[in-house]
Amino acid sequence: MKYFCNPVNINYRYQFNMDPREGALKVAREAADPSMIYFKGKYYIFASMNLSVWVSEDLAHWESHRLPENLPLYDYAPDVRVMGEYVYFSASRRGEVCNFYRTKDILNGEYEEIPGTFDFWDPNLFVDDDKRVYFYWGCSNTTPLWGVEMDPKTMLPLGERQVMIEGDAFAKGYERAGEDHCQWPLSDEEIEIRFQGFLKMNHQTEEQLPKELVPLIKGMLSQKPYIEGAWMDKWDGKYYLQYACPGAQYNVYADGVYIGDSPLGPFTLAKNNPFSYKPGGFLPGAGHGSTMEDTAGNLWHTSTMRISVNQQFERRVGLWQAGRDVDGELFCNQRYGDWPMEVTGEKQDPWENPKWYLLSYGKQMTASSCEEGKGPEKAADENVQTWWRAASEKPGEWLQIDLGKNYDVRAVQINFADDKIDIPVPGKIKGTQTQPRYIEEQDHVTRWILEGSVDGEHFEVLEDKSQAETDLPHDLVVMEAGKQIRYVKLNILEIPYDQKPCISGLRVFGIGEGAKPEVPEFEAVREGDVDMNVSIKENGAMGYNILWGHAPEKLYHSYMVFGNTKKVGALVKGQDYWVRVDAFNESGITEGTVKKL
Repeated sequence: MKYFCNPVNINYRYQFNMDPREGALKVAREAADPSMIYFKGKYYIFASMNLSVWVSEDLAHWESHRLPENLPLYDYAPDVRVMGEYVYFSASRRGEVCNFYRTKDILNGEYEEIPGTFDFWDPNLFVDDDKRVYFYWGCSNTTPLWGVEMDPKTMLPLGERQVMIEGDAFAKGYERAGEDHCQWPLSDEEIEIRFQGFLKMNHQTEEQLPKELVPLIKGMLSQKPYIEGAWMDKWDGKYYLQYACPGAQYNVYADGVYIGDSPLGPFTLAKNNPFSYKPGGFLPGAGHGSTMEDTAGNLWHTSTMRISVNQQFERRVGLWQAGRDVDGELFCNQRYGDWPMEVTGEKQDPWENPKWYLLSYGKQMTASSCEEGKGPEKAADENVQTWWRAASEKPGEWLQIDLGKNYDVRAVQINFADDKIDIPVPGKIKGTQTQPRYIEEQDHVTRWILEGSVDGEHFEVLEDKSQAETDLPHDLVVMEAGKQIRYVKLNILEIPYDQKPCISGLRVFGIGEGAKPEVPEFEAVREGDVDMNVSIKENGAMGYNILWGHAPEKLYHSYMVFGNTKKVGALVKGQDYWVRVDAFNESGITEGTVKKL
């Protein structure tokens, strides 16, 4: 069998971002806005700011291949679509005309340039069954998503653009910005007050600002959601226009969907929204992505996951099984969305629970050294935004977890983090005036040795990457047959830029011998139009999954928590909901009882 564990196990390139607002250089890895296609026997993912395309034959193992320099590799949100014998490519550059490119050979072929005629952000090309071509774009909290028909030969618009989707965070809670949707949009009067305060703080008047900056600044101050990242699919004669909201830097980054009878609408909000939503767990976020079908007939959805510590757009790419139910509702299973998942190459049940369970949460951690406030326990708290940091850059720093007893261990995920890297920019700053940056071109290596032990004294090597030529900051070691292990030790030998090693998660998965948790008792109370509060009675479980949906048999949304209370702010005004709370521990998952909210 083949397994993967989100985020996608691939090299994520470093960005050296010059932040114009702070006048500071910020260094972080990034990959986001993935477009995934199947072309000539292989799967491909194009993601922002990677200079590369990722290639796979099985959706579990990916390799990175550099793209040619004539493509706009410093432009965000690359879009790819198969049209006939070609793959068409475009990317975002606000304020400048954006071109299209096409090729018959993604890895080796020439990319023919097709001159564009207008600027766009977050593009998406869609080819209908009748070979007519449509184009969607938009990324703003002040303007909608647009759509237009295109000439497939010239790639020129056929007619005027039309409004597809507009945001409404008062009716759709999942569109509210902030961590856990904590920000309500401001009124026009409140925005103006904030704008005047901004001008006063910066000793400016509105007349001194370039006219095009005024709406952008007001948009930033408005707390309105970004409506962006369009992606169109068609199934059974219906058009599914997917979109991202409310912002990539939040744990609630999500993909919603509207359904229509024609490619340019009108569209109606689907009952199941947002269909891609992963606010909890180790690595949250599931917005701005794409949906596709594999060769076995399974639907898969890939989206952006967020870290956003070293830099706002410090992000990764996740992949989940999706599907459509008997009523045509699009869904995505993210209940255990950063635990190991199996890929069989055959038709799979999209709602099958994981076979291996989290063993490492809250377990005792030790290390060779650590900096104050960044102790080894941070690598077992299931929070990607915290990490252990060694006190030195010397090779041989180590991190060890004590699981408390022997377990049947099946997989270990090693998550490296970065912490205020302070080095000169290795190359020339490029990008746009508003987003100057350098993307690291050099291929680095990450080298380590992973060991296991039953007594803490005698260790066996589980994986030796001391000679690795890869740089995989979220590597996965699989032991499908299982090993009896209590102690797992990571010996770090080499990482990029010779920085002090940082680990945000030394995550161990397997099967415990004890009993599964009892059925959890809980209360769920609706608060206003779009919020609900969930309180869970402590029953000794490691954690809980809060599930909800618009019908008792359609609990498609989930929020993994390691506490007993959570406010969920992703409801849709006027829609009824049903709720269930499942409990999990090292030995399994116990499903709860469904209640009407």
